[in-house]
Amino acid sequence: MKTYKTLLLLLLALVLAPTAWALPKIKVLATGGTIAGAQATQADAGYKSGAFSVDDLVKAVPQLKNIAEISGEQVANIGSQTMNHEVWLKLAGRVNEVLKSDEVDGVVITHGTDTMEETAYFLSLVVKSDKPVVLVGSMRPATAISADGPINLYNAVALAGAPEARGRGPLVILNDTIHYAREAQKMHSTRMDTFGSPNRGIAGMMNTGKAFFYSANASRHTTKSDFSLEGLTVANLPRVEVVYSYANLGGDTVDALVGLGVKGIVLAGVGDGNTTDAALAALEKAAGKGVVVVRCSRTGSGVVDRNVEVNDDKLGLVAGMELNPQKARILLMLSLTKTSDAKEIQQFFYQY
Repeated sequence: MKTYKTLLLLLLALVLAPTAWALPKIKVLATGGTIAGAQATQADAGYKSGAFSVDDLVKAVPQLKNIAEISGEQVANIGSQTMNHEVWLKLAGRVNEVLKSDEVDGVVITHGTDTMEETAYFLSLVVKSDKPVVLVGSMRPATAISADGPINLYNAVALAGAPEARGRGPLVILNDTIHYAREAQKMHSTRMDTFGSPNRGIAGMMNTGKAFFYSANASRHTTKSDFSLEGLTVANLPRVEVVYSYANLGGDTVDALVGLGVKGIVLAGVGDGNTTDAALAALEKAAGKGVVVVRCSRTGSGVVDRNVEVNDDKLGLVAGMELNPQKARILLMLSLTKTSDAKEIQQFFYQY
């Protein structure tokens, strides 16, 4: 009899325990993009980004209620081709704020795919939480035949609620595939499997709402990052521009940017981060005037190491390592809030 009563009490305790059957609490922060886009007609290849609100997106996937307690907030409603520093700072601030709450276990950010990798990387440097942050979008608008937004959103919410996603930094999820923010690149203009992680491989996969991770995130991020939002405003973010290399590139573009007062220049170089003699001479001159110059490759993958084809020590340049030009721009911009010393900035490029 006593054994029966003990078992009954244990069962009752499990039923009443608030954490025993609780679903994860996920905050969806919407910024617009194709996932919230609408076509004029289904035969129309064009569409309007951000036509639907965060509430519309959540209601379109009723199965979400089975895997998480959802709350939503509209941070912005734009196509990601028009993403800007103001939205980045606002979004990062909200992510940090909501993740401080015990009522939030993870964040999902709906975002256009064009600049998703840049937003994810920026967040990886300034978010100060180990809780999951998952960026998700779609390649087809919400009104398209076989739209991919609903399944991508379902996977994103499941991933944000997965204990295995903690401590990995911001993640990108599309087409059942998980990418680390540092590694993710949009690599095709229209295909569903547009995102790749060409240097170190994908982080993992989603299968029937469950996350399977293949590797750890080897770079510094979030709580281990030297960077933060403290004191950052749109006005005081250093201006950094990207110069794209091609045959017969002259030095006048670099000279013009120096004249405009830029603090940093990222070279999207040919091959191993190289460029023409004229452009390289202009970059050396820019570095001599205190502009920090980072060499990257336009090829989309590979390592741009120091002093391989270009004598970085002699010219005073920084090697971009594995970062593509658009991500190197973000790291350089934040690095310049700490120092303008090229040697110190090179250390950041080794670690992040």
